[in-house]
Amino acid sequence: MGIYDIEVKDASGKTHQLAEYKGKAMLIVNTATKCGLKDQFDGLENLYSNYKEEGLVVLGFPSDQFKQEVSNAEEAEQSCRMTYGVTFPMHDIVKVNGKEAHPLFKYLTANTKGLLGSSIKWNFTKFLVDQEGNIVKRFAPKDAPESFEEDIRKVLNK
Repeated sequence: MGIYDIEVKDASGKTHQLAEYKGKAMLIVNTATKCGLKDQFDGLENLYSNYKEEGLVVLGFPSDQFKQEVSNAEEAEQSCRMTYGVTFPMHDIVKVNGKEAHPLFKYLTANTKGLLGSSIKWNFTKFLVDQEGNIVKRFAPKDAPESFEEDIRKVLNK
């Protein structure tokens, strides 16, 4: 199974496969609107705005696994859009660790290692995936989006 075989739900509950993003670079992020790192929404939005025409899509996946998210996906999406001006796709609230982790995060963590092994340490762990669905790099929660812009440019061949 590859990343394009995985189904996800958007914030309204509509299901789609990540195959929809074949040919695009993806930056996949577990988000939380009440997290102390929430200012990263600005940096993520800047990356999306600056590189979406070049083929980058930022995909936000709210998670309350660290008890820093609102109660439902639509509320999380609205908070991201209204408070942070986020225009990139937001998804349903998911678990990122453990037996109940969403298949996407099981796949991402099985194929990368972070500070705590494969587990996700905190909100705003970021995964850069190239246009063929290969995981290029994993970024820690405290890695500001602007700090890895060069990695994104390399994936986009810019």
